[in-house]
Amino acid sequence: MLPIKYISIGFLILVLGSCKKFLEEKPTNFLSPGFTISNTKEARALANGCYSKMQGLAYGQPSSYGGNTWNLMEFMTGKSNSDLGQTGFINFQNLSYNSTSFYVDTWWQQLYMGIGACNLALQSLAAVGSAVMPDSTKNNMLAEAHAMRALYYFYLARMYGAVPMVTTVPKDLNLKVARTAAKSIYDSIIIPDLLTAEASTLPWQDNTGLVSRSAIESILADVYLTYAGAAIKGGDQYYAESAKRSKAVITNGGYSLFPNYRDMNDPANKNRGEFIFQVNYSASVPSTSTNTSILPLTALTIPNYSGISKYSDEYGSVYPTDQFIHSFLPGDKRIQERQFFYTKYPGIKTPDTVVFKAHYIYKWFDSVAVRNTAKSDLNYTVYRLADVYLLYAEASNRAEGSPNSDAVNYVNLIRARANLAPIGALSQSAFEQEVWLQRYYELCFENKMWFDMLRTLKVHNDVTGNWDDFVGHKTVWGATFTSSQLLFPVPKQETDVNPNLLPNNPGF
Repeated sequence: MLPIKYISIGFLILVLGSCKKFLEEKPTNFLSPGFTISNTKEARALANGCYSKMQGLAYGQPSSYGGNTWNLMEFMTGKSNSDLGQTGFINFQNLSYNSTSFYVDTWWQQLYMGIGACNLALQSLAAVGSAVMPDSTKNNMLAEAHAMRALYYFYLARMYGAVPMVTTVPKDLNLKVARTAAKSIYDSIIIPDLLTAEASTLPWQDNTGLVSRSAIESILADVYLTYAGAAIKGGDQYYAESAKRSKAVITNGGYSLFPNYRDMNDPANKNRGEFIFQVNYSASVPSTSTNTSILPLTALTIPNYSGISKYSDEYGSVYPTDQFIHSFLPGDKRIQERQFFYTKYPGIKTPDTVVFKAHYIYKWFDSVAVRNTAKSDLNYTVYRLADVYLLYAEASNRAEGSPNSDAVNYVNLIRARANLAPIGALSQSAFEQEVWLQRYYELCFENKMWFDMLRTLKVHNDVTGNWDDFVGHKTVWGATFTSSQLLFPVPKQETDVNPNLLPNNPGF
């Protein structure tokens, strides 16, 4: 069965606190099972609970040195290396992972705990009367819960394919739910939930980290592009639906590309500027095993035992392969020192510069945390404007049969920030490959590349420069992608207690 704790965990995580600091408040009280919402503060707590498991996207596994859910999708691309054998990297490097491998079960658990919190919020908020709070307020909170549930299921469907469809709070422990086909998950939950949220009166932009309408449109753009793509093949008409949503984010305003890449490393820019939707973290809250309040990616991506930081643990858990770095065009600003990557840094106990053995990721480098506090205050980005520019460029090119002037302009804005010359007239196919390449480079190590590979069934070969078919692509580690890599296995700990989840995905 799908463990009850993954579905009804919302009872335990809904903390009474400020809506503007929904991931920053220490627990002061809990809503117990069977409660009745009596005021807006309690309702807000329910809505806030929908967000807490978004931290599962960068969730540290405290029992295992260097373990973090974020690693999984980066290891899978074949474009990452690791300093740590303890992270299970070797199993993903050689594609020998299975249903008991590191990360596979943690992703499943975190996503279903998030779904449980959303189901609880949807069920409880729907019963709130206008005497407790205005219907408009309630409906917007419901919209948040719908959007978040859709996002959790979006990850599940892309990662595992057919998954249990759970939309209510369970009444007992006898929950042995069979898997529902991925397309039905999109048709029954993901798209309807997002369309419901889209029709709300939520603010267009929210600088506190709550779901906004621009975030909903961004998710919808991604969902429709994926739905039309290779994994689901929902229909070419959904490319136009994707383009419509991404264009709305762009034209309705409120966002702009940061002038400098280092602006993304500045905690002062959280939920602002280029950032459309982020997972909120706070350096002021102690980290726990169930709610990682301090972004782990800063320490995780510092070169192992380099001695450049105040962190006691410098993990070096993920860094790019040399082949990926060398595939960038000459002059691309993104691979210049301390832009997206860095190769050296002053030692913490010595003025001497420590030179690393490779390029390491600078995107998550919080200079205050590294040199002084060992507590990062950076958020984890789910959607930013550069991503939406490229979503529009790809979707509109597919929908219209060729790139329009706006699509070309958005790609050139990204290229211009990277100090690359603008592109001119390109065929539909050539433009699409340019968009894919810019997604690889611009969004690298943001857990986007693996999903792009699955959506397009194409992989950029960093050695030859060609676009290989996904099935048959040989990584620089000598491993070859097969159809088994299209989906992760359902975790064994789930199939052991719920035989209705079997058979497992092909190859497992």
